[in-house]
Amino acid sequence: MRRRLAALALISTLVAAPNAQAETKDPVGDMIASLLSGALPGAGVFNLKATLYHAGVKGVNSLDSLGCRVVPMRTLAVDRKVIPRHTVLFIKETVGLQMPDGSPHDGYWYASDVGGAIKGERVDLYTGNGAASMKPLMKLNLSKVTAVKVGRFEGCPPP
Repeated sequence: MRRRLAALALISTLVAAPNAQAETKDPVGDMIASLLSGALPGAGVFNLKATLYHAGVKGVNSLDSLGCRVVPMRTLAVDRKVIPRHTVLFIKETVGLQMPDGSPHDGYWYASDVGGAIKGERVDLYTGNGAASMKPLMKLNLSKVTAVKVGRFEGCPPP
């Protein structure tokens, strides 16, 4: 997915190259910065307050606002006025955290949920089933995180 996003960033920069002089002073620098950060050119960077949420112990019928099953350590609840649903975000503070399968987190989250308490520049990170699932992310609870919009997804977030 990272390669696809990098290729998309490169293609969109090349297609926009004839008009790039009018829009920015350094299109090559912007392209390099976007490739290094994983962001699409002109993508949003957000400083957000993070909170955590989990499903009950059994997690039965845990669905997001798209009607999809919530995915531990991938599903993100957002304020649709700030970040649209179907947005893929890279949150650097989550890179390396332990995933439910034991692998390290790559930092990619999927905005597929909303919540009544999610207002403004705030996100809710779904940790899994039961309060114990929050343990790997407790250091992020109520802290500021940096999120970079890196793309969009269709349908439901990948498992």
